[in-house]
Amino acid sequence: MSAVMARRAWVEQIMGFPVSVHVRGDDPDSAERAVATVFAELRAADAAFSTYLDDSDLSRWERGELPLTTELAAVVALCEVARERTDGWFDPRSGPRYDPSGLVKGWAVQRAARHLTRLGEYGWCLNAGGDVLVHAPEGQPEWRIGVEDPYDPGRLIHVVSLRDGAVATSGTAHRGEHIIDPRTRRPATRVRAVTVVGPDLLWSDVYATAAAARGPSAIEWLDGVDGYEALLVTALGAVRVTSKWKQEAM
Repeated sequence: MSAVMARRAWVEQIMGFPVSVHVRGDDPDSAERAVATVFAELRAADAAFSTYLDDSDLSRWERGELPLTTELAAVVALCEVARERTDGWFDPRSGPRYDPSGLVKGWAVQRAARHLTRLGEYGWCLNAGGDVLVHAPEGQPEWRIGVEDPYDPGRLIHVVSLRDGAVATSGTAHRGEHIIDPRTRRPATRVRAVTVVGPDLLWSDVYATAAAARGPSAIEWLDGVDGYEALLVTALGAVRVTSKWKQEAM
């Protein structure tokens, strides 16, 4: 591998946010077909699971117009596992309608990324609205993912260096008070942002969403979740991290 690797980026607007794929290696243009397939799968997932589209499979199922499809059944089952793993703090039933968004995004991105794993000795980074999945083969440097200050998005407060794995962030910084506290059925407002790093994007996303609902004390709970580390910024601006968080401070 040459000292300066060729790289290429593709960006599309899907699920209401920018999705980018960065590929680096000898001939990144050769990844174009795989990247197109990733985008196509994510568009299909949006059509199936969007809570904003009246004709999505999820919306039609909720209205009783569509039986439970195989994909819907798989997601509903995963949501139940997530509810159990988080002691009920991740609960798609806590709002006015069934909303599996906190799981579907990571699930869909991770599933679509399998097309990138077939690129052989290429490094890649898939970023879906701030939820990131990366791979850097031997001979390439790790990817560096910035964690933004939720009170000043132009500033980074940490950098995560990662060869293989996922980074997911949830909170009120970009989407407002969209996470529901399943205990009170009201918007969760005590956490501004929580970033979870781990091997699996689906579970990083679930744990970040559950922690945002649970509040600042979630950092102690996350400290006991095997294989995952987290940084949490409270609504008052305090920064708390799990005991093994060893990322680069800015």
